[in-house]
Amino acid sequence: MSSTSRELTLSARPRLRAHARLQWDPVREKQVILMPEGVLVLNATAATIVALCDGQRCVSAIIAVLSKQYNCMVDQDVLTFLNRLANRRLLDGTDEQGK
Repeated sequence: MSSTSRELTLSARPRLRAHARLQWDPVREKQVILMPEGVLVLNATAATIVALCDGQRCVSAIIAVLSKQYNCMVDQDVLTFLNRLANRRLLDGTDEQGK
């Protein structure tokens, strides 16, 4: 992503950037994203979303998995959360055309 952030779309295939890592924190007993600037503590739902960001699944596929798992529509919530992570430069996401 460039210095001007762009919104992830439903066709984007998000993944954690190289400097960020999803990891279990035994002290907090929660999943966290470790990054050079610090630690982002995730709740269970956020950790599930981030775990699905493997660069292979598109956002719409992630939403489908979560909608089924939680038995409700989560489209906008997931997209908003992923864009917040992208704006914090924790996620990369290319769309199906490789942009």
